[in-house]
Amino acid sequence: MTDPAESLSFHHLVLVTGPSGAGRSTVFHALEDLGYEVIDNLPLSLIPRLLDGPPLDRPIALGLDVRNRDFSTAAAIELIDRLTRDPRVTLEVLYLDCAAGILQTRYNQTRRRHPLAETLSPSEGIDREIDLLVPIRARADHLIDTSDLSPHDLKAEIAHWFAQGTETRLAISVQSFSYKRGLPRGVDMVFDCRFLSNPHWVPALRDKDGRDAEVSAYVQADLNFAAFFQKLQEIIFILLPAQQEEGKAHLTIGFGCTGGQHRSVAVAEKLAKVLAEAGWQVSKRHRELERRGTSLPLEGISGETGVGRG
Repeated sequence: MTDPAESLSFHHLVLVTGPSGAGRSTVFHALEDLGYEVIDNLPLSLIPRLLDGPPLDRPIALGLDVRNRDFSTAAAIELIDRLTRDPRVTLEVLYLDCAAGILQTRYNQTRRRHPLAETLSPSEGIDREIDLLVPIRARADHLIDTSDLSPHDLKAEIAHWFAQGTETRLAISVQSFSYKRGLPRGVDMVFDCRFLSNPHWVPALRDKDGRDAEVSAYVQADLNFAAFFQKLQEIIFILLPAQQEEGKAHLTIGFGCTGGQHRSVAVAEKLAKVLAEAGWQVSKRHRELERRGTSLPLEGISGETGVGRG
């Protein structure tokens, strides 16, 4: 006789919720990279029907927030309770928290309309939404405060908690920055590029940046560049497998120069290309270009003007 338990279909389900602007889009991109099937804004009443079908060969991440068509706090709690009791489902609730002041800043920067404040100020909508989500926040299995996290930091957190299997793929972030504004937050390794020839002093290159082919060629023509980059690759390709073997989910490599526009950007671009060609999962970030609005991060865009030269 067949055991009824053996005939059950099993689903691994992650409910992603939290106030609007807390970083859900970044989380969904990270989960997709980890192999999850991502579905956002599915009406709550349809979620149980989704699970009646055959299980997917990968886990599912569902977005749950006030934009869902039939959303209410009571209905969301009832859904969580129902899924928790369902023997076919392994459920995790991920709540993305964020300080109200930070959410206000993000809305002001992006000029988006808050879903609960069509005729009100964003701050009123933010306060209403946070109040609505308090009971759901209390049911979270994972709570990540994104107030001080960059998109790269948030992706690293998601990889740490939700990477499938025993082997976590190392995510590498290659960043450029200006020493005038200090080191980036959370950087693991830093290399100083100020010894290389500075394109700032070439009028034709001054207004360009290290992503430009002419600027890159100028930096690489420095007599010290070839030896530096060769040694850099040797160090990086020794460290990366060792870091991955130790279970590290994310590694940030920073390159700094005077203004974060030319030399550090060119070196970061070249290393990111080498790592990608070698099969590593790599992302790029140019902090000072983001501040100028010429290289946009995933969220939290700053419209300030970058400082310094080089």
